[in-house]
Amino acid sequence: MSFIITDKEREQTLKNLFREGPHGPLDVFPSKEKRKFIVAEHLASRFEKGKAYSEREVNEILKQAYPDFATIRRFFVDYGMMERSDDGGIYKRSEQV
Repeated sequence: MSFIITDKEREQTLKNLFREGPHGPLDVFPSKEKRKFIVAEHLASRFEKGKAYSEREVNEILKQAYPDFATIRRFFVDYGMMERSDDGGIYKRSEQV
């Protein structure tokens, strides 16, 4: 899925949902797909490109941002922001994000 997102729209969405700043916790995972995408794209930037992460490492990083880390982790995979190994044990951030 592809969205047209302006810089202003991205900035405003992140400002509204990360009230402690962009490196702080997420207040609520939005219900609208476009906002979910903006948030997930932002959270994906907390992972290094090309580095392999265990599921536990992914969970720990996401847990710092939001308690329901599994929802965000699944969103990453569903939207191609992260690739998951066949056994589900290893995750890598996609090069396109």
